[in-house]
Amino acid sequence: MKKLMMAMGSIICLAVLLSFITIRHANQPTPTVHITTGYISGVKSLTSNIVAYKGIPYAQPPVGQLRWTAPKLATPWTGVRACTQFGPSPYQGTPVPFSMWSEEFLIPKAPVSEDCLYLNVWAEAPPVRKKKPVLVWIYGGGFNSGGSAVPIYDGEAMARKGIVFVSFNYRVGVFGFFAHPELTRESAHHSSGNYGLLDQVAALQWVHQNIAAFGGDPNNVTIAGQSAGSMSVNCLMASPLTKNLFQKAIAESGAMVAGTERNENTLQHEEQHGLELAQQLHATTITDLRNLPAEQLQNTAKGYNKVIVDGYVLPESVHDCFAAGRQHQVPLLTGWNENEGFLYGSLQNAAGFKNLAQTLFSNQASVFLKFYPADDEAQAKQSQYNFGRDQHFGMQNYLLANQQSTSGQQQIYVYRFTRKLPATGAYVGYGAFHTGEVPYVYDNLKFVNRPWEPVDHKLAHTLSAYWANFVKTGNPNSNGLPSWPAYNTQNHQTMILSEQPHAQQMPDKEALDLLLRKWNK
Repeated sequence: MKKLMMAMGSIICLAVLLSFITIRHANQPTPTVHITTGYISGVKSLTSNIVAYKGIPYAQPPVGQLRWTAPKLATPWTGVRACTQFGPSPYQGTPVPFSMWSEEFLIPKAPVSEDCLYLNVWAEAPPVRKKKPVLVWIYGGGFNSGGSAVPIYDGEAMARKGIVFVSFNYRVGVFGFFAHPELTRESAHHSSGNYGLLDQVAALQWVHQNIAAFGGDPNNVTIAGQSAGSMSVNCLMASPLTKNLFQKAIAESGAMVAGTERNENTLQHEEQHGLELAQQLHATTITDLRNLPAEQLQNTAKGYNKVIVDGYVLPESVHDCFAAGRQHQVPLLTGWNENEGFLYGSLQNAAGFKNLAQTLFSNQASVFLKFYPADDEAQAKQSQYNFGRDQHFGMQNYLLANQQSTSGQQQIYVYRFTRKLPATGAYVGYGAFHTGEVPYVYDNLKFVNRPWEPVDHKLAHTLSAYWANFVKTGNPNSNGLPSWPAYNTQNHQTMILSEQPHAQQMPDKEALDLLLRKWNK
């Protein structure tokens, strides 16, 4: 009996102690900062000195009469606004895992809303004694989907490395890239269509005005994106609206500098596209269109995901801007993945692929087939995926690196991510797929349900250190890391991000040169 009472006493003491700890934690002061629109509070990590501020409005909700307008300054508030949860993701179709992407690579299923212009900051708890470099992350999704609440975009791990990490939502699809003559006429800048890019500009302006409150240095900002986010980085480098808003750039698996459809995304072309949608929806005015439910627009509008040469955000095509060297000259880190997982058209058998080579390259077909052989069906299949990788990403990011290094004024660093992600079930066989590098470079493997091996955690440590170093100084190197040489158009040095990271001359350079001779016109 005595032993039982002693045991019960110990349990009670332990419960009281745990309750005390819980109450003490709950009663800790909530970290608050003051920004231009008022006070906000965040949530401090239980395992570090990092505070997450989520769902900070950086603009007014673009709803009602503000649908298809440039973002307006957020309305100030009184008191302390609790910024403890992500804001709604941009309005889009319901996210469903497909192809190589499991749910960790997609936005949460709910909520989605036109009221989506929110951003998130991960930073050291105040007070911060020394200004820290800032990383602003731009998600991909083909300008049709995506959002900042995707699990692999969490910013705490990078903030622990001495960085202020910012992510934000921007409008996608018909809500972000819809042009119409009436919208152009009502615009003070005589443009329409690039609302998603204008959101990105507004987020960078917010960072410039407010990031010091979180301990960030507004004069040491790196923009970074993957896929359509990387293409956005190109656009921001080409836009006069972003002058002095960032000092470095990271572009992962995506670029627009070798585009072949420059005549298809003019303002006039996309205005006509907008008129066609209005006719389809029996809407005679922009007011009619603005009064339509978001769901009806989403279900009807297809193909409204093109960046537009609108004369304001982009006075000229990204291709022409970079070709002439008029883009913002900043240090650049760029590259792509070994198995992006995209095709040029539909998958052909070996004979069909050889015919495609003849159609595309005529008297250069034999040269093309040397780089992308099709001697048997298995080889032809692999060559088609390699060709799709190089046509969609390789030649684009390769040319981006070449153009940014031409002036010789900025340091350029190029990578190829080759680690085949461990997988089970439906995700076996995709290899180093499109977006696969993101959880490594932002040290977020813990958010992805994969059978990770020790080498993966080691690689994530190395890659996130490279990215953090580049954000801090414009150079990914530091003591203890494999040396990453700067890239230029003479040495073509590329960092192979594999189980054993190492530098070598760019693989398949000659194949990329062949593609550029055809498509970079």
